[in-house]
Amino acid sequence: MPCRSLSTLEPRVAEGFLSKVTMSLILLPIPSRDFDPSEVAVSWKVLTQRGHQVVFATPDGKAGTCDPIMLSGIGLDLWSGIPVLRNIRVLGLLLSANADARNAYAEMLRDPAFKSPICWDQIASGGFDGLLLGGGHRARGMREYLESIVLQRVTTEFFADEKPVAAICHGVLLAARSKWVDGRSVLHGRKTTALPWALERKGSALAHVGRFWDRNYYRTYTEAAGQPAGYMSVQQEVTRALADPADFIDVPENDMDFKSKTSGTARDTATNDRPAFVVRDENYVSARWPGDTHSFARTFAEVLEARAP
Repeated sequence: MPCRSLSTLEPRVAEGFLSKVTMSLILLPIPSRDFDPSEVAVSWKVLTQRGHQVVFATPDGKAGTCDPIMLSGIGLDLWSGIPVLRNIRVLGLLLSANADARNAYAEMLRDPAFKSPICWDQIASGGFDGLLLGGGHRARGMREYLESIVLQRVTTEFFADEKPVAAICHGVLLAARSKWVDGRSVLHGRKTTALPWALERKGSALAHVGRFWDRNYYRTYTEAAGQPAGYMSVQQEVTRALADPADFIDVPENDMDFKSKTSGTARDTATNDRPAFVVRDENYVSARWPGDTHSFARTFAEVLEARAP
């Protein structure tokens, strides 16, 4: 199947592929595999429920697949290799997508836009009103996304045009790697959050126990000899791209919901944003992990709607 560009979607307006009542047209690029189901699917659901149209993009124009472990939770416990017992989830239940996210993912799979994405190298940023960068940590699939020169260029174009951009978890890392001609990151001078080292370290520690045969499952990039612990974490790489380390924003200790926001277990919902932490810097929105996704997507929608004619 040949790659589609946005222009090839125009004849499908009559079929309802692009709604005539769409408030904004949002680009959501994903890798071929291993993206986080919560961050992508919940964001898609929140935006489309508010009348926005999401266009997906993949490297080859074929529908992507999420990290199956994050969807089912199977593969995170000590007994995951044992038939029958592997379906009993403890760490898997704690760390994987919850029912809201699984339901959103199932709905997203039926969306014609998800089933027929455009290709990364056919993206024309001028045709979109906003950009959403989801995350995911599994190295085998996410590295093509995080290291894509094409997506870094596209991200830079959205910032250059001052269009709304939203990035969550490892998606912030893609933004941090997107640079101006002078070599500075598009996040230089911005305030942002991303996956904190505290949460990444906690997930890695649990993987060392439950997924002992694949101990670096939660670490997309690991430290080389001589580098201090956390040097290649999302937080540290993003921070190195900022104008001031203080521009990396984490949950303040005096936040009344500090414990739930930093526990790594409490997640927001469609009606409860207390466990979430989202940072907005003008038309740029960032968040930390899947537990922030409802609030993250709602905030991004508010930015888009404030700019609508």
